[in-house]
Amino acid sequence: MAARRPAGNAAGGAGLGPVVTDPTTASAPSAAPIKIDVWSDIACPWCYIGKRKFEDAASRFDGEVEVEYHSFELSPDTPVDFEGDEVDFLSKHKGMPADQVRGMLDQVTGIAAEVGLAYDFGSLHHTNTVLAHQLLHFAKARGLQLEMTERLLAAYFVEGRHVGRVADLAELAAEVGLDHDEVVEALETDRHLSDVRADQQQAQAFGITGVPFFVLEGKYGISGAQAPEAFLAALEQVRAELAASAAPAGGDR
Repeated sequence: MAARRPAGNAAGGAGLGPVVTDPTTASAPSAAPIKIDVWSDIACPWCYIGKRKFEDAASRFDGEVEVEYHSFELSPDTPVDFEGDEVDFLSKHKGMPADQVRGMLDQVTGIAAEVGLAYDFGSLHHTNTVLAHQLLHFAKARGLQLEMTERLLAAYFVEGRHVGRVADLAELAAEVGLDHDEVVEALETDRHLSDVRADQQQAQAFGITGVPFFVLEGKYGISGAQAPEAFLAALEQVRAELAASAAPAGGDR
């Protein structure tokens, strides 16, 4: 699968060209890590699945990657304490019959299990995720964004924890080494709300309408929870292009 360029400020072209096969360029890993910007939502089941599939690909990639997560709210109008379960929410939000929703959730649960995730939609607390996104920015400023992202996703989809209230989020933050009281103060004052909004504006500029969405080196995008092989192929293509652009004109002689 070739990565494609997202629309907007980093747009241009119709996607990557053929992989460079010159052994003096494509076979050597680039010196710098490949930057991966990921737009996702804590309440997105495919985002956690996509995270695991990308991690699988990254573990097989013979180069370095640097991952940063960005905020995307799938349902910004969701109340903090939604009255009902996930079937109720999706039935109302998407206008789907309850039986159809249950079948869909069973399917997603099965796909999650294939990548080692034990989803429990029966215990899930559907909630607004804007505070969780603010927490991720707080964690990023302290070098713990990846750990916080994993903790929030596991808490939401696997453990049935509430991820929409300040007190609950502060407890989860403390579990990854963040200061409980500092988190409470930051969330109660919306310290990082502007960072969340900036991420969302960048998503609009890129033309991102769904998540997960992976942007490689600020130019090439992959939408959805693709197979690890697709992520791996995209990483190799981007590395080949970077290596080719860094090679001296005409090559060594």
